[in-house]
Amino acid sequence: MLIASWNVNSLKSRLSQVVSWLKTQTPDVLLLQELKGTEFPVDAFRSIGFHAEFVAQKAYNGVATLSRHPIKVVSTTLAGNQSDSHARYLETTIKDLRIINIYLPNGNPVGTEKFDYKLAWMERLKKRLAILKKRNVPTIVGGDFNVIPEDIDCFSPKYWKNDALFQPEPRERFRGFLKAGYVDAFRHFNHEPGHYTFWEYFLDHWSHNRGIRIDHFLVSSSLQARMTGCLIDKGPRGLIKPSDHTPIILAIKSVPPEME
Repeated sequence: MLIASWNVNSLKSRLSQVVSWLKTQTPDVLLLQELKGTEFPVDAFRSIGFHAEFVAQKAYNGVATLSRHPIKVVSTTLAGNQSDSHARYLETTIKDLRIINIYLPNGNPVGTEKFDYKLAWMERLKKRLAILKKRNVPTIVGGDFNVIPEDIDCFSPKYWKNDALFQPEPRERFRGFLKAGYVDAFRHFNHEPGHYTFWEYFLDHWSHNRGIRIDHFLVSSSLQARMTGCLIDKGPRGLIKPSDHTPIILAIKSVPPEME
């Protein structure tokens, strides 16, 4: 089973790229972030065999889950703040898996309420993941985390040192997810530097591979034995007028090893 995640930075602008990628890579599930609009092309995805569920808002944010298998929506909001109207969270069940699609707040500039919101959002997510872990729900969290976990995950710590994505508070909270029983799927299989999911549009960052790894899959430890790989597909970032992110793909066995 292939589960992918891709921040498309406006679905309207890149719908044809997403449809083409789905036809070529044939994932079972695709998590999309930063839809940037309330209109969603359900028919375009249905015509190529995908169910779709989404949470959207005008001009900003937005997440969608596409699946070749039926989708059961568990929640469209992250518990802990009833006044939070941002479209950043979609929790679903697909087959035997709880799949959570997130677009975690950016948090810039540091020292403002936006940074405080980012940290509070991460604390809320940690509480939700702790509940699922306690209930032994096989869970996969994928999306744009807007966190550079370690120095190895960026081309230059000096360049990013003042950015909210690189601050010690969100990085420590990300490590808290791991300590709570979740596995960073990409780092489980890949330990070398130079692997990124995001490149800024300017200063030739893409052509010189000056990127950062901020799109992640966290997998509950109960699913670790079912993981068979996790890779970054850089192809879409090289297209004309691409998203500044590129897809990350998790491969996982469809059934537990003992049932094979």
